[in-house]
Amino acid sequence: MANVSAALVKELRERTGLGMMECKKALTANDGDIDKAIEDLRKNSGLKAAKKADRTAAEGKLRIQVQDGVAFVVEVNSETDFAAGDSNFNAFADLVVAKLADTRETDVAKLMAGDLEEARMALVQKIGENITVRRPVVIEAGVVGAYLHSNGKVGCVVALNGGTEDVAKDIAMHVTASNPRVVRGEDMPAEVLEKEKEIIKAQPDMAGKPDAIVEKMMVGRINKFLKENSLLDQPFVKNPDQTVGQLAKEAGAEVVSFIRMEVGEGIEVEKVDFAAEVAAQLKG
Repeated sequence: MANVSAALVKELRERTGLGMMECKKALTANDGDIDKAIEDLRKNSGLKAAKKADRTAAEGKLRIQVQDGVAFVVEVNSETDFAAGDSNFNAFADLVVAKLADTRETDVAKLMAGDLEEARMALVQKIGENITVRRPVVIEAGVVGAYLHSNGKVGCVVALNGGTEDVAKDIAMHVTASNPRVVRGEDMPAEVLEKEKEIIKAQPDMAGKPDAIVEKMMVGRINKFLKENSLLDQPFVKNPDQTVGQLAKEAGAEVVSFIRMEVGEGIEVEKVDFAAEVAAQLKG
């Protein structure tokens, strides 16, 4: 066994970003040969990444890029918000959206194949958390505009016929803030309307009223629900005296679609009883 110097450990830490003890252990096992130590660490990183792969990653950042009328959106997840703020994590997220823009590949496995997957596994090893990539999207229309909130967790892309990218970006900002369900009332899914009707019927002020009155109240409340949840009918966040529909019309634009994404939505996060977990570990 070689006597591993502090300088050698420092060099390996700088080249790999790993902890001091892990670097010292790798150097000791390889008689101070730094290149062999790196090779061993790379081999072991696959095992480390695999061990972390079953851990839920529901934090992270979105990346949105617009190029020549095409928008590219992807979500990169980490286990903690702290890791999502790491410069290495953010550099990796930039690589992912850049490859999406270059290849337009929306199949995650194909998008990540090769160098990008190697970079992900190296990042898992470096920061000690599971890192995942999901929901790559490519949006192409006559005009597209995007908005990403400053925290990087909520964003939107809007597609228009006519208008300008700036108008699309303004509407995307509105969607990010107001979270409408559909572009226009008639786009609301039938199952959503039926569920809303059930909720309205169950409200206390409906009890004991004649069917005709209930129906009249139902129509009014459904119309209100549609107006509140339809993008074109919502008051524009930058000018509440104007609806989004009026904004688009004055700009000579028609809103075709929008996609709003929020980090972690749809991911089931397991609730952990940390006291019980610690007790179980001590017992074991």
